[in-house]
Amino acid sequence: MDAEATVGERVRAYAWPRAKLVGGAVAVGAVVGAALLAALVVAGGWAVVGAAQFAFALGTLAFGLGLLGWSGSAMAGRGFENMQEHLDTNTDWTEADSRRAMARVGGFGGGAMLATGVVEFVALGV
Repeated sequence: MDAEATVGERVRAYAWPRAKLVGGAVAVGAVVGAALLAALVVAGGWAVVGAAQFAFALGTLAFGLGLLGWSGSAMAGRGFENMQEHLDTNTDWTEADSRRAMARVGGFGGGAMLATGVVEFVALGV
């Protein structure tokens, strides 16, 4: 990015790839969460509230795993990279790739939580 770029252009260049990565995972999580809830109610014979609580719990599990994994990658990632270099393991694992993957997992869980809450709200007419 050149020195003449405006602040807005720099913010877009920084934020857009990250928003696209997490936003795509949120969208997929929302679709999967809503589909899981519908499948539990229609095919499984679950009550709407019980199915929504179960699907929400699975979403929180994915969100928590992503959050914990992302922070662990940020904290210890460079140490793992140095260890792999020292041991000459020839792997392509990097801290940035790990953080990116965990952001996707967390976004997926967040989308599933959001969708199950919205579907439950609409289904129960609260």
